[in-house]
Amino acid sequence: MPSRKKKSTKPPPAKRALLYKVVELSNVDEHALERTVNEWVSRGWTFDGVQFAMRESSKRPSMGFVFFTREGAAIEEHEAPSLSEEQGYRSDEEAERQLKRLILGDQQVPAQGQQDAWARLKEMAGDSDDSAEGDS
Repeated sequence: MPSRKKKSTKPPPAKRALLYKVVELSNVDEHALERTVNEWVSRGWTFDGVQFAMRESSKRPSMGFVFFTREGAAIEEHEAPSLSEEQGYRSDEEAERQLKRLILGDQQVPAQGQQDAWARLKEMAGDSDDSAEGDS
């Protein structure tokens, strides 16, 4: 009589993924780095590396980013959240406006839905970009 193999009742192994953790340090000194690494390693993360943001006027880093990894459950594509505005991500327009505000300052960037004064004046005067190009 041939032997019958029992069917395995074990579920298939769960897919694993490498998860990343980034910790930003605004105070970059040996104590802050040591404290951060020890804290996150004790939580089960593996230290992966450090990147520093430098200022041209100083030899000391102005910021540090400490990277950690650990293995975790993979998220199936249909379960993964989409990167959308509803989940706190900025639209491209809002991100560009925020970048301009950081570079130029709050007073020089119009609020969302507003035009700057020159664009509004051009619009009111009926000037278009096509006619402005011919004047140069």
